[in-house]
Amino acid sequence: MDLVGLLKSQFLCHLVFCYVFIASGLIINTIQLFTLVLWPINKQLFRKINCRLSYCISSQLVMLLEWWSGTECTLYTDPQAYAKYGKENAIVILNHKFEIDFLCGWSLAERFGVLGGSKVLAKKELACVPIIGWMWYFTEMVFCTRKWEQDRKTVATSLMHLRDYPEKYFFLIHCEGTRFTEKKHQISMQVAQAKGLPSLKHHLLPRTKGFVITVRSLRNVVSAVYDCTLNFRNNENPTLLGVLNGKKYHADMYVRRIPLEDVPEDEDKCAAWLHKLYQEKDAFQEEYCRTGTFPESPLVPPWRPWTLVNWLFWASLLLYPFFQFLVSMVSSGSSLTLASFVLVFFVASMGVRWMIGVTEIDKGSAYGNFDSKQKQND
Repeated sequence: MDLVGLLKSQFLCHLVFCYVFIASGLIINTIQLFTLVLWPINKQLFRKINCRLSYCISSQLVMLLEWWSGTECTLYTDPQAYAKYGKENAIVILNHKFEIDFLCGWSLAERFGVLGGSKVLAKKELACVPIIGWMWYFTEMVFCTRKWEQDRKTVATSLMHLRDYPEKYFFLIHCEGTRFTEKKHQISMQVAQAKGLPSLKHHLLPRTKGFVITVRSLRNVVSAVYDCTLNFRNNENPTLLGVLNGKKYHADMYVRRIPLEDVPEDEDKCAAWLHKLYQEKDAFQEEYCRTGTFPESPLVPPWRPWTLVNWLFWASLLLYPFFQFLVSMVSSGSSLTLASFVLVFFVASMGVRWMIGVTEIDKGSAYGNFDSKQKQND
């Protein structure tokens, strides 16, 4: 391991990133709270301000992926479709197999300048999580309980609010609902067999209801569906801890632009269309496993400097007073002070590990329990 690689793997560096992220995130969440006074006066101004505040948080994670770990992402796509990316609203369908696939989705949005306004369909519990969850709340993210009878109206209402959103956005959705594991895949294929649907080798059975209601609610506002199929070279299985340690990965993503008018309006036909799409995605993944490449022309969207500039701004603002505080604690010589410092250090290390643990595949949600039919009641 070279000197730079050794430096990137040190916990002190990780602690610095964690401190900047948490401190800046809480400051931004506080500012977002004060922007609520704008909502009844000028809703669109409120939205534009919160898009930029949201970018200040989410771009720090993209900075880790791109500038710290140096992870590259090659897009395989139609050059004519490529020219439209970032210039229109789009529903982005992502496969859900890797611990950092959500981060690759954010990186895609960043490369085309729509990260601040981009949306996800997220679990309702995440709205209570400080920093990311609170940021999502202020940017009108769409939350669901995964109980269709409760979500039918609330999700539709949230999506309808996005029809007059002033910023361009990608609406990122994992139709599989949870990350791929062999155990979940076995259960999912049992569900597919019971429903008379073709088996999938590299994906779980998509949950269609969320997609159907998204298309219905955003039709004539969203121009296209971007079908994104992600994989990593050399059979790598990237992790957030690897990114934090500065490990470089190389992602390949096949992106197909499908005009929204090609997606059926009828609920049953739209669901059947999504199942067919996943059969095609499965074939693309199988081809990639066999040849190491996707169809279409390979393109590498350039990195934008703003994620790095944003992090450097917050680091310069927050690190100097933090180190001053640490020096004053250590130089005081008080055993109580030093014990407090050790305790804070330990809590911070646990905080870093918890944040990483949230992304781990084996911490994903349960899937397909036959005793709980609502989880696959499509």
